[in-house]
Amino acid sequence: MAEKENGSVAKPRAKKDIAAGRLIDTYAAQCEKCQQWRVIDSQEEYEDIRSKMVDDPFTCDKKEQGSCEEPADLDYDSSRTWVIDKPGLPKTPKGFKRSLVLRKDYSKMDTYYFTPTGKKLRSRNEVASYVEANPEFKDAPLEDFSFTVPKVMEDTFPPDPKVADSPPVAAKVVSPVATPPDDVSDKSTKSKQVKGKFKLKEETLSGSPHVSPAPSS
Repeated sequence: MAEKENGSVAKPRAKKDIAAGRLIDTYAAQCEKCQQWRVIDSQEEYEDIRSKMVDDPFTCDKKEQGSCEEPADLDYDSSRTWVIDKPGLPKTPKGFKRSLVLRKDYSKMDTYYFTPTGKKLRSRNEVASYVEANPEFKDAPLEDFSFTVPKVMEDTFPPDPKVADSPPVAAKVVSPVATPPDDVSDKSTKSKQVKGKFKLKEETLSGSPHVSPAPSS
């Protein structure tokens, strides 16, 4: 154990974690019929839509009192940073929470799962170890824990990602009709014209600044 010259014990340096990024602030899905963006009220509802997107594309009338005649809830522009999620990804197993964090340099997103007790799981191996050590979750299919990340759309990057008040982040679900299977990647950030997307915002829909910090481990 290291000691300072005055005889007091020096505290060991904590290992630095990756700098906290930005969490998804808004979920949205694009109507297959009118191409307009609709805000999805919760992550749970969004994941349900995403999991069915391949066989059951989203349309405005699937929202309560929704209609293609109504103006779009959101516009795809650089007022937010958008990320495209892959259609068909499974819903998060019951009791767990899936968290997507946009890195501060906007290079990519990172995926984590939080257990019912708040433990952060960073990989499939950690998920498997946790489920094995906690038999009450043995019925949670390991294949339902997906670490596939949305693709960050370069054309919605803020002018200077280092500026504290840069735009919010919004996530959008992509229609598989317009998006080839390899369009969503955890490596590529090249933008394409697609039919559906998720957006990452740095502000709320009311316009007031709001950037959610990434949860600590």
